[in-house]
Amino acid sequence: MNNLAQSPATNAATQLKSTAPSSTGPRLVSKAIIYAVLVILTVVFIGPLLFILMNSFKGRLFISDEPFALPLGEYFAGATNYVQGLAATGFFAAFGWSAFITVCSVVIIVFFAAMTAYYITRVKAWWTNLIYLVLVFSMVVPFQMVMFPTVKIADTLGLSNPVGMIVLYLGFGAGLSVFIFSGFVKGIPRDVEEAAMIDGCSPLRNYFFVVMPMLKPVSITVAILMAMWVWNDYLLPYLVVGLSTEYKTIPVVVQQLVGSHGSNDMGAMMAMLVLAIIPIVVFYLFSQKYIIEGVVAGAVKG
Repeated sequence: MNNLAQSPATNAATQLKSTAPSSTGPRLVSKAIIYAVLVILTVVFIGPLLFILMNSFKGRLFISDEPFALPLGEYFAGATNYVQGLAATGFFAAFGWSAFITVCSVVIIVFFAAMTAYYITRVKAWWTNLIYLVLVFSMVVPFQMVMFPTVKIADTLGLSNPVGMIVLYLGFGAGLSVFIFSGFVKGIPRDVEEAAMIDGCSPLRNYFFVVMPMLKPVSITVAILMAMWVWNDYLLPYLVVGLSTEYKTIPVVVQQLVGSHGSNDMGAMMAMLVLAIIPIVVFYLFSQKYIIEGVVAGAVKG
C-alpha cells in the first residue's frame, strides 16, 4: 500500500526533473569553445618553433621555395645545416659567453632587485618613493632613446666586455624586477618579521632567513623573465661589445649569417636558432611550476 501511495508523488517528481532545463548542453558548448581557443593559441605559439625546427633539416634553396614543406625526400639535408652553422659562426664560444652573461646577470638582478624592493616597500620615506618612481619610469623609456648615451658611457667606463654587460643588464632590468618584487613584498605580513625580531633576528638575518625564502616563487618568475630577455637580446651586445671582439653572444653570431645582397644561409641560420632555443626552453620547462606558485602565493599561512 505504501508503494502505491508514494507512486504518484514519485511520478510527479520525475516529471518535474524531466521538464527542468538541463545545463549540460551549455557547459559542453563552453568547454568546446575554451578547448578550441586553447588549441589555436597552442598553434600560434608552438607553430614558429616547429617551423624553425622543420626548416633546419632542409636544404637552403628549398627553404625559400617551399618554406612549409616537410623535410622529406630531396628536401631533407640531414645535419648539413648544423655542421655549416657551427663552422661559420663559432657557436660554442658564443654559447659560453651568452651563458656566462645570462647566468650572472640573472643572479645579480634577482639578488639586488629583491633587496631594493624590500627596502623601498618597508621604509616609507620620500626618497624611497622617489627611487620607486624612477625605477618604474625606466620601464616606459624606449631603449632607442638611451641607446647612444649608453654606448658612450660604456666606452668611457670600460664596460665593453662581458662584466660590463652584466652591469648594464642590471641597470636595464632593475625597473621591471623591482616592480614585480614590490607587489609581492606588500603581501607578506609584517607579523612574521616582527616575530623573528622578537626572537632575536637582526635586520639582515630577518631578511635572508625569513623574507627571502618567501620570495622564492616570485624570484624564479623574475629569473625566467630576465633569462629569456638577456639570452635573446641582440641590440645591446651588438652596440656595446660589437662584432670585432671575441665576446660575441649567440644572437650576434647568428645575425652574421645574414650576408649582403640577399646571400643568406637560411639553413644554417635555422639550425643555429634551434640550438639557441633549446637551453631557454629547457630552463622554462623545469621552472614553470614556480611561476604558478608565484601567481597564487600572496599570503603566508601559519
